[in-house]
Amino acid sequence: MTTKVFTAIIHKEKDIYVAQCPEVSTVSQAESVEFAIANFKEAIELHLKEFPLSRISLPITINK
Repeated sequence: MTTKVFTAIIHKEKDIYVAQCPEVSTVSQAESVEFAIANFKEAIELHLKEFPLSRISLPITINK
């Protein structure tokens, strides 16, 4: 099994934490950072079951 690394961008919106994955356009949320990360992991797993990486065209990011 191959291990893939995904980016988690976490920010606070009012009283919840939102975790976003730019590579596969997945978002999760929770009332704490720890739960937001746990939900993020679950959301990524579910997303990849439905849309395996072989079928996803990952975005190209250019830093200037």
